[in-house]
Amino acid sequence: MVDKNENPHVTEYDHVALLLIDVVNDLEFEDGEKLLRHARPMAERTASLKKRAKQLNIPVLYVNDNYGRWQSDFQTLVNHCLTENVRGKEITELLIPEEDDYFVLKPQFSAFFNTPLDLLLEYLNVKSLIISGLAGNMCVHFTANDAYMRGYKLYIPSDCVASNHEEDNREALNLMEHVLNAETTRSDKMDLEAIKYYWRDQA
Repeated sequence: MVDKNENPHVTEYDHVALLLIDVVNDLEFEDGEKLLRHARPMAERTASLKKRAKQLNIPVLYVNDNYGRWQSDFQTLVNHCLTENVRGKEITELLIPEEDDYFVLKPQFSAFFNTPLDLLLEYLNVKSLIISGLAGNMCVHFTANDAYMRGYKLYIPSDCVASNHEEDNREALNLMEHVLNAETTRSDKMDLEAIKYYWRDQA
């Protein structure tokens, strides 16, 4: 494993990371227009959440679908969404990855399935996850399920998750709250500093 001291971007993160699920997304698929309607306000609120997280040195991890293209790389996907006339362009513009952010490409719904995410979270000493992104009733929910089974403490801000239909989004959030014990407080009410130091305060 890489020595953390050799990476200038790695600091002591106090056991929490922000996962952004499928937010770099061209939305060029069936029902993409429906999802865009809900993704736009979600992206604005997630951008504010990300800014607050960065101020507290909470690492940000972008987890994106590889669209079945195993030769994909993340920067090519970002450039595609920023430079071409695609539905998801404004979402990517709001959430442009920064140099010290991390990224993982996934082949299926869950961010954990056949990806190096487990290793990356171990490397960053993460025990809690704040999860935001698309779609709430699909990739966010599948990721939260797998995170719960791995013992992570979950925070899923209700205003930073979007699905094609509001009812589906509400049902997914309700399941994640009551079955996976996720905290679903709105992002503007979320105390990131308390989340950051949660495990330290349990010691």
